[in-house]
Amino acid sequence: MAASHRAEKRFCGGIDVGGTKLSCALFTRQGEMLVRRKMRTNPKGGEKAAEQVLRAIGSLEIAAREKGGGLLAVGICVPGIACRKGGLVWAPNIRNWDLFPLGERLRKNSRVPIFLDSDRSAYILGEQWRGAASGARHAVFLAVGTGIGAGILIDGRVCRGSDGIAGAVGWFALQPEFKPEYASMGCFEAEASGNSLARKAARLWEGGEPSLIKELSGGRAEKATAEIVVKAARRGDPPARRLIGDAVAYISMGVANLVSMLNPEVVILGGGLMQAADLLLEPIREKFQTWAQPLAAGKVRIEISRLGEDAGLFGAGKLAWESVKNRD
Repeated sequence: MAASHRAEKRFCGGIDVGGTKLSCALFTRQGEMLVRRKMRTNPKGGEKAAEQVLRAIGSLEIAAREKGGGLLAVGICVPGIACRKGGLVWAPNIRNWDLFPLGERLRKNSRVPIFLDSDRSAYILGEQWRGAASGARHAVFLAVGTGIGAGILIDGRVCRGSDGIAGAVGWFALQPEFKPEYASMGCFEAEASGNSLARKAARLWEGGEPSLIKELSGGRAEKATAEIVVKAARRGDPPARRLIGDAVAYISMGVANLVSMLNPEVVILGGGLMQAADLLLEPIREKFQTWAQPLAAGKVRIEISRLGEDAGLFGAGKLAWESVKNRD
């Protein structure tokens, strides 16, 4: 590490690139978040989104100087797959990021060391650092939002797989009948993600069943969202409660598979749909036990994320600090 950095305060940055928003923050080694900024991800994607990431890196450099120190490294997580060695990213929710050379673009235009990872790996890193997996050696973060993925911690280390694809649990096969939509997103994701909840809600129009979902959607099927389903369910709407119950059933099976396969100390539930923890958490805690290996099920804790939407941001910061430590 350069001597100039040793004589001043040391900071690392984290950047969480999402399909709709980009967040960045400055972190101390202990995990204290000092500066946090958020912006809308450029809908054009491709080079435009990469330029946004570069600007975020620049803003973190300025923030570090304003705090009387230097920026040692930046961790960046993307919503999909990150090839940590080659720097290619595959992020289906960002246009033109289909094996996009993000690492090359950033390293060519920034003096700061850059480290890439998937969002699911960042989620579990963040929770290990400052959240519900603190102190755990074996843990899983199950993100249920627009899609479904899992960050996996084994013996204190993130499991990424040979190509960075480990944790793509949206592809869990949870029923024998194969439906056409499974080909593009997997069974688990097609049945239990926030997008799937909205899609199933829209089908109420086809069946003509009365529901608060229709009223809250302004009578337009395309306006039905997972948030509207949750709102209707909280008001006791039977179709909405049924849709939530179906999601609980699939999420419980997914949790059970993770518990039986990995024997974690804790499974952390996060992502946009888990903002409805009042409807989901206790039923999942009860129902997963029906499917899971009983000894593992009896030991594991099922918790809601303590970091919420900042889990990936904290994880990106932790990635940067870990990478700096490994280079020292």
